Amino acid sequence: MAEATTVLLHGLLGHGGDWSGVTAALPGPVLTLDLPGHGTNRALRVASFAEFDDWLRQRLQEARIERYRLVGYSLGGRLALYHASREPAGLEALWLENCHPGLPEEKRAARRAHDERWAQRFEREPLPTVLDDWYRQGVFADLDEAARSAQIARRLDNDGPAVAAMLRATSLGLQPDLRPWLLGTSLPVTYLSGRRDHKFHTLACQLAGPGSTIDHRTLEGGHNLHATLPESYARELTRWASPPEEKSHD
Repeated sequence: MAEATTVLLHGLLGHGGDWSGVTAALPGPVLTLDLPGHGTNRALRVASFAEFDDWLRQRLQEARIERYRLVGYSLGGRLALYHASREPAGLEALWLENCHPGLPEEKRAARRAHDERWAQRFEREPLPTVLDDWYRQGVFADLDEAARSAQIARRLDNDGPAVAAMLRATSLGLQPDLRPWLLGTSLPVTYLSGRRDHKFHTLACQLAGPGSTIDHRTLEGGHNLHATLPESYARELTRWASPPEEKSHD
C-alpha cells in the first residue's frame, strides 16, 4: 500500500515555501500547494469554498494521491477543515494551526463586511501600507517592530487584487459553522494553538473541552507558529505524521 502523503496549505498572503522550515523530517511524501491567488497560482481564482474544494481534489488526483494527511494554517486551516468536512475518501488525519471553525449565522454578515473592507484596501492601496496595518491586527500582537517589518518584506511579492479575490471568496463570513462536525467526526483531528495568540488559543480550548476527541497541542508562540518556532513545530508535526509503529514512546 502506498504511503500517506502530507499535504500542507498555507495562510492568506503566504505560499507553499512557508513550510520549508518544518517539512524536512516528515515521513513519506510531502505536497505543499500554493493557494489560488498566491505564489505560482496567483492568476488562479476560485469563487467559493466549494470551488476551492474541487480544485484541491483535482490537485490530489493529478498527483495520484490516494491516502493523505492534511495540514492547514489560518486560512489554509479553514480550507482544510471545509475539505475534511466533506469526508473525502483517503483523508486519514487533519492538523489545524490557529484557524477558525466558523461563525454562527447571526455573525456572518458583519464578518463579510469586515473582509470586504480589507479586500478593497488590497485592491486600491499600496501593498506596503495595507500590510503594515494587516500585521497590526490583534492576532499578530506577538510580533515586535522588527518581526513585523520582516514579515511585511516577505509578503511584498503578493498581488493585491489576487489577495482581495481570495479574501472575498473564502471570507469567514461565507464559511459554514463546522464546530458540530469537528465535535462529532471520527477523523483524527489535531489543533495546534499558540498561547500568545489569545483569540485562537481560547477557541482551541473551547473546541477541545470535555467530551471532545480533538487533540489540542500548544506552543509558546503566537499566530504563525511554523514561521516563528520552526524547530518545535517540526518536532510536533513529525511525531503526528509518523506511522504508529514509528512514534516515540518516551
